[in-house]
Amino acid sequence: MRQTQEILQATKRASAALAQITSDEKNAVLLAMADALQASCDTILAENQKDLQQARGVISDTMLDRLALNKDRVFGMAQGIRDVVALPDPVGRIQKETVLTNGLCIRKVSVPMGVVGVIYESRPNVTSDVAALTLKSSNACVLRGGKEAYRSARAIVDALHQGMKACGLDENVVNLIEDTSRTSAQEMMHADDTLDLLIPRGGAGLIRACVTQATVPCIQTGTGICHVYVDQYADLDKALNIIENAKTSRPSVCNAEEVCLVHAAIAPTFLPRLKARLVDDRIAQGKTPVELRTDVRAHAIIGGTPAGTADFDTEFLDYILAVAVVDDVHAAIDHIAAHSTHHSDAIVTQDKGTQELFCALVDSAAVYVNASTRFTDGGMFGFGCEMGISTQKMHARGPMGLAELVTIKYTITGAGQIRE
Repeated sequence: MRQTQEILQATKRASAALAQITSDEKNAVLLAMADALQASCDTILAENQKDLQQARGVISDTMLDRLALNKDRVFGMAQGIRDVVALPDPVGRIQKETVLTNGLCIRKVSVPMGVVGVIYESRPNVTSDVAALTLKSSNACVLRGGKEAYRSARAIVDALHQGMKACGLDENVVNLIEDTSRTSAQEMMHADDTLDLLIPRGGAGLIRACVTQATVPCIQTGTGICHVYVDQYADLDKALNIIENAKTSRPSVCNAEEVCLVHAAIAPTFLPRLKARLVDDRIAQGKTPVELRTDVRAHAIIGGTPAGTADFDTEFLDYILAVAVVDDVHAAIDHIAAHSTHHSDAIVTQDKGTQELFCALVDSAAVYVNASTRFTDGGMFGFGCEMGISTQKMHARGPMGLAELVTIKYTITGAGQIRE
C-alpha cells in the first residue's frame, strides 16, 4: 500500500504537466478516459458487487443504492465525461484587461487551482466526475473515498488511468488514496504543502470535521435538509407530484426533500391527499411507503409518527419526511431559516408575489418555484458533472463545475517601466 504522503507528493509533481497542456489535448485524454471506463464496465461492476456484499447489513438500503452501480450508471459516468469535453475550457480566459496611462497592460486571467483533494463516502460516480472536471480545468486531483466503496473507486481509477496512459499523460494527475482510515483524511486536511483546495462530500460529520479542522482551504459542501413549502395558492396536484419526486425518486441523495411545510388554510384538504400519495398508494403499488413524522397540527389531521425535536433538523436520506403546518409564507420562511442547511428549498404556489417573496428571503444555494429540489445537480444545471454542492458563500455556491475550479492571476506586460 502506498503511503498517503507519497501519493500527495506524486500528485503535486505530476500537476506541473498540466500547466502547458492544450484544450484539444485535454479533450483527447477525457474522451480516452470515457472510452476506457465503458470498456472496463464488467470489471467495475464485479468490484462493485464485492463492495455491496461487504456493505449489506452495515449501511441502510437507501445508502446501498448510492453505492450500487449497474451498466447504465457506468455508461452514464462515461457520458458525463463526454459532456465535460463539450464545455468551454475555463483556463486562460482574460476576464479583464486594462492599459494604464504609463503603458502597462494588466490582464486578469483564469488559472487552475493546482491540486484539489476530495474526501467522499459511498458514491463511486464521484470518482469519475472529479477526475473529469479537474483535468478539464488543468488541475490534478487526489481522491479519498470511503472504505465501503474502495474496490469500486479503485476499478474506476484504474480504467481512467488506462485512458490517460494511452494519451501519454502522467497518471499521477489523478490519484486515489489507498488508506481508507481516518488517518489519511487527517493527513489530507493538513496537507498545506501539496493540496491547494479540499472538498469534502459526505455526511454532516465528515463535512464538519473538514471545515473545523482543515488547514488546507476548504469548500463546505452541505448536507441537504431540503424543504418544500405548499402555499395556500398552490396547485395541489402539482404539489403532490413535486413532493413525491423530491422525496422518493432517490431519497439517499443530498437534494432529496426532508421537510414538507403546508399552509394552514389548505392543510385539512391537502394533508390527507399527501398521506394517500406517499403512504397508501405506495403500499398498494408494492413500493416503499414514506414514514410521515408530523408536528402537532399535522398529526391532528393525518396521524403519522409524532415528530421529535430533532426531526426537523435531520437529513434522513431515507423514506422519511417531516411534516409541519405553518400559518403563512412568512412562517414557512422563518421555519426554513431556523432549520435549513441552505442547500435547496422550494415553494409551490401560483401567486406571483408569494413566489418573489420566497425567492428573496430564503437564503439557500438553490431556491425553487414550482419544481422539485432534485434538480440541484451539476449535470442538470448543464455543468457536465459536479464537484459537489457548496452551501457556503465565499468563492463557490450551489453545484460546482468548471468555473469553480479556477482562480485568477494578474499578468502585467510592460516595456521597461519603473515606478518613480
